[in-house]
Amino acid sequence: MHLLHRPLLSLLITGLTVVSLVRPGTAQPKLGGDYPIQPVPFTAVKVTDQFWAPRIRLNHDVTIPIALKHCYSTGRVDNFLVAGHLKPGTKFCTEYPFDDTDIYKIIEGASYSLQTFPDKKLDKQVDSLISYVASAQEPDGYLYTARTIDPAHPHPWSGLKRWEKESDLSHELYNSGHLFEAAVAHYQATGKKTLLDVALKNADLLVKDFGPGKLSYAPGHQIVEMGLVKLYRTTGNKQYLDLAKFLLDVRGKGQEYSQDHKPVTEQAEAVGHSVRATYMYSGMADVAAITGDKAYLKAIDQIWHDVVYDKYYITGGIGAQGGHEGFGPAYDLPNMSAYNETCAAIGNIYWNQRLFLLHGDAKFYDVLERTLFNGMLSGVSLSGDRFFYPNPLESKGQHARSAWFGCACCPSNVCRFIPSMPGYIYAQRGNRLYANLFVNSTANVTLDGMPLSVAQETRYPWEGAIAFTVNPATAKAFELAIRIPGWARNQPVPGNLYAFANQSSAPVELTINGKKVDYKLEDGYAILSQTWQPGNVIRLSLPMEIRRVMASKNVKADEGKVALERGPIVYCAEWPDSPNGHVLDLVLPAQASLQAEFKPDLLGGVEVITGQVEKVKRTATNQLETSPATLTAIPYYTWANRGAGEMAVWMGTRPAAAKPTAAPTIASTSKLTASYPTKTLMALNDQDTPKNSNDHDNIYYHWWPKKDTLQWVQYTFAKPTTVASSKVYWFDDSPWGGCRIPASWKLLYQTATGEWKPVKNKSPYVVSKDAFDTVTFEPVQTQALRMVIQLPKEASSGILEWSVEEPKRKK
Repeated sequence: MHLLHRPLLSLLITGLTVVSLVRPGTAQPKLGGDYPIQPVPFTAVKVTDQFWAPRIRLNHDVTIPIALKHCYSTGRVDNFLVAGHLKPGTKFCTEYPFDDTDIYKIIEGASYSLQTFPDKKLDKQVDSLISYVASAQEPDGYLYTARTIDPAHPHPWSGLKRWEKESDLSHELYNSGHLFEAAVAHYQATGKKTLLDVALKNADLLVKDFGPGKLSYAPGHQIVEMGLVKLYRTTGNKQYLDLAKFLLDVRGKGQEYSQDHKPVTEQAEAVGHSVRATYMYSGMADVAAITGDKAYLKAIDQIWHDVVYDKYYITGGIGAQGGHEGFGPAYDLPNMSAYNETCAAIGNIYWNQRLFLLHGDAKFYDVLERTLFNGMLSGVSLSGDRFFYPNPLESKGQHARSAWFGCACCPSNVCRFIPSMPGYIYAQRGNRLYANLFVNSTANVTLDGMPLSVAQETRYPWEGAIAFTVNPATAKAFELAIRIPGWARNQPVPGNLYAFANQSSAPVELTINGKKVDYKLEDGYAILSQTWQPGNVIRLSLPMEIRRVMASKNVKADEGKVALERGPIVYCAEWPDSPNGHVLDLVLPAQASLQAEFKPDLLGGVEVITGQVEKVKRTATNQLETSPATLTAIPYYTWANRGAGEMAVWMGTRPAAAKPTAAPTIASTSKLTASYPTKTLMALNDQDTPKNSNDHDNIYYHWWPKKDTLQWVQYTFAKPTTVASSKVYWFDDSPWGGCRIPASWKLLYQTATGEWKPVKNKSPYVVSKDAFDTVTFEPVQTQALRMVIQLPKEASSGILEWSVEEPKRKK
């Protein structure tokens, strides 16, 4: 979690799944009425593979139970108990006014999971939670524990009156949106109306309070729009659909941060908080599908182009900047500081599925698949009980998975997404069945009024052989549209943001009952149209080559580097597979031969990439020196499951493009301590020269949230050492962040008796941005050197690099 920006952190969260809301055979031929293409619901698909099936089970057995446990232990459940007078108390029990949503998301995920794994214990737990939620609802339908517990003194973000801070920080409608999503999921899973009744009462209040001539606040964090559409689909009450559209159309009076800077139909660029953005774009797609609003469709198509062509990571992540957890400028895709929130990856999947349902183009599933296997899956550990909030593409060991977060949107979002995953495999329109993802599974579909079962047999993503066995009730003519992934057609991502270093001539082959067939490629799909007999077998063979990927020259962070892919999987190098623990120093020459091998006992069973490469180090005379090394690359989604350490997705193709292991210095061989220890303390002596004070592709140490205090950092030398100068590079992440250059600084040295004394400086202590501040002083022999920093009154401070030097020897 990006602690430097705690106030902005509060404004995230996630979720949705169209898949549980639709029924086979309901596809509409034109825009308007609903999506022209309909997904085959996850309840109709049974996943039996060794990749996704264990994860869906693990989510049920581990992730949902531990998320529930944390909700009880952190006070999230207590908020409902206190608000409903089931437990004494007068204070809101947690930190954020949207903490109610974690309960809703877990109920949603549990509801999906119960449809796959009937579980009386979990069902009973969900019923208890729903009774607590119902008890906290006020008589008119209002449900927001951050105010109900103490209406006279609500949460400071909530405002003294209902809704008045909705466009800013209150998240009242955000809470409602997740309530609606959970209620529909629970009703469809169990047939019980207990939570649906609560949701409808709340939705009716929104209809009463918001709309033309009434309140016109734009939701500060979108999702209520999607939730209202789900209620409309479930009940047929058009007021809910109308309110969803109103809450979208009222935007244009606020900030880019929450996509409120322009009317939604005038937006053409992805800006602001990435989770809010993808939820809004998904809500727009829902409304456009039902109402036929082409202006909505035009806007989200333009925004999609902006994201995928300019702001998309090779891992499928979006939202490069941590300061506002959102989109940066085009091509600004740093690796070390890449934010790429797990919730944003899930939101991106929701959005791309909807765009596919509107357009029927495989390019949206190319993005969805990349995000699914890489940027989303990296957000949860292989054990199912630890999580990533950001998902960077490079690390020096400062990143480790967490059991929970104060702002817990990502774990609870994982809970609800994973069990819905089978609903992304197939879709249908009229007499056409789309096969979008390749997963060992069976599915039962009603296609154009005809019962049809389809079985997939595959070891994807490790192997490219997929067999489809179709079993129509009787011989029947229909179309099977099989997605031919962009990566199998020499295009890793739509657009020109990324390209393979070399074009492949390996063919994609299709056979029907053993006979090779020619096929028509339409919008990325192989269209097979014929009269199908029960037991017909279609075999797809995708080339699973190891591919080197290059970024556009506009992406400066990846200049001179390559990433590795095999099929849909992006790879990285990680510290346990390197003898010295360093991987940022790896050089992958163009001529290096690479091999793939399946390791059943590694990281749950993965295909690894190996090869002979090079390592680069910087000598004491500042020269670059290479030596032979062995590369072992693992799937990116598996990193940080063996502890914290170095990791890199992008590797240099030449020594100068890598990060050489630096020659030892006084600072780098010293012990580091600080008044405020953090996991990034190693930034001080990693010997990386910053580009500027806001260089987020460099790690930094900081004192956030401390302000206006004296703080210190210290080097303790291996032995008494004579030093005579020091230089420091300050971290300053203005305007978004909370760190500024300090008010002042000074150096102290430790005497032989342990006393701390100031050095006698010969040059002034300068404080500046975007440069090293150097001070020289009379040489001292000491065991330790301490820097004392006065933090600014209204901000914190940080350091990118701090070095010390011995006196220069006279010639």
